[in-house]
Amino acid sequence: MPSTKQFKDYVLEQIKDLENITCKQMMGEYLLYYNGVLFGGIYDDRFLIKITATNKAYFLQEQIPYKNAKPMCLLENLDDVEYLKQVILQTYKDLLGKNI
Repeated sequence: MPSTKQFKDYVLEQIKDLENITCKQMMGEYLLYYNGVLFGGIYDDRFLIKITATNKAYFLQEQIPYKNAKPMCLLENLDDVEYLKQVILQTYKDLLGKNI
């Protein structure tokens, strides 16, 4: 089931303080980039981010975004803007350092 535009718009509104977020639609889902680095996406109306060593400390639930894909972390507390920002920035830093 593809993600809805409404859910995508909601997620983007919640993380709008991160100025360099870009979103690309792909096959009914949405890939999310911060400063050009792919850090996560919206799959079946779920906000998922890549698993890194540091974001494991948040005890996020692992989920599969689509069949035969690597697991990712589910961000559930979408109303906590500061929390989302913190997790995304840490994930981004880890991905830059290849700390996965």
